[in-house]
Amino acid sequence: MRYGVIMAGGSGTRLWPLSRADQPKQLLKVVRGQSLLQHSYQRLRGLLQPEQIFVCTAASQGPAVLQNLPELPPQNLLGEPQARDTANAVGFSAAVLAKRDPDAVCAIVTADHVIEPISEFQSSLRKAFDVVAQQPAALVTFGIIPDQGHTGLGYIHRGEALPISGAYRVQAFKEKPDKATADRYVESGRYYWNSGMFVWRCDTVLNELASHLPESHAGLMKISEAWGTPAQQSTLESVYPKLPKISIDYAVMEPASQAKGKAHVVVVEMPVQWLDIGSWPALAETMDVDDHNNAVSAAAFVYLDSDDNVIVSQDPEHLVSAIGISDMIIVHTRDATLVCPKQESQRVKELLAHIKEKFGPKYL
Repeated sequence: MRYGVIMAGGSGTRLWPLSRADQPKQLLKVVRGQSLLQHSYQRLRGLLQPEQIFVCTAASQGPAVLQNLPELPPQNLLGEPQARDTANAVGFSAAVLAKRDPDAVCAIVTADHVIEPISEFQSSLRKAFDVVAQQPAALVTFGIIPDQGHTGLGYIHRGEALPISGAYRVQAFKEKPDKATADRYVESGRYYWNSGMFVWRCDTVLNELASHLPESHAGLMKISEAWGTPAQQSTLESVYPKLPKISIDYAVMEPASQAKGKAHVVVVEMPVQWLDIGSWPALAETMDVDDHNNAVSAAAFVYLDSDDNVIVSQDPEHLVSAIGISDMIIVHTRDATLVCPKQESQRVKELLAHIKEKFGPKYL
């Protein structure tokens, strides 16, 4: 059977102070009145039933996830006791699903992206499922057609075409390039942005983990054996935090693309608008703007001679006002306010380290 797993373990620190430890960005209703997690779930619901959809998240966020997704069966929540990067998150999901269904084929999707149109996303997912049905040893990833030479993303170099339209063997994965290299990639028409989403048979990815990351595989098999028994939670909590922390790209996808292992890697083209909501300027791209290109989500905002700003306030009784500012971010919450230039938005994570040092976890 086909399944979908939403990876929803991120903290979203760059959207502080709106995003907090107990309310990370994927749970915030920041895109058209819905959370990023809800949008991700709805994209899958066009293909799968609720019982076929799982969410892998931090155990501490489990209650909030179930509140966000009331249709999700509680047993389909996979709570990590501690974050151990994506190799273990997808391995955990695969181990649980393979025990439930030895022929499980799983789509791994993200919870922190805006992807439109949904029809193209679902069409690409169907193609990926078809590839795996024809080639059980395939590890399928999705390539976003780039519209610019982006230096902050990894790239996929496609190789020979497969019989399914839009599907190709992967020639290589490329790290984040400099601008000249990124522009050259885009001009060639043979490179995609690496989406970080996948489709594979659960037993195939587990076999690759056994080859390339045996320590994790051994731990995941202990968790699988205990799953559904009285020892489920105690085994998960004792084994999972000790697994080696590494991404699925480094642990499996890159070695497999170099023919190291029994699986091979396929990329399916995904012709969508794909926005990683990883900063305030990125979130602003999903918001309506006024005549002065201010992206505003506030009940009361008044300004003079101010353009190209991002203004967010959670308090309906609080007035935000500005005079003569441009390219600024102002975010107001009940207990914290952020003010910074757009070009400094990536330093929010750095700021949080200073806040933690001075105030502890109070404002995190």
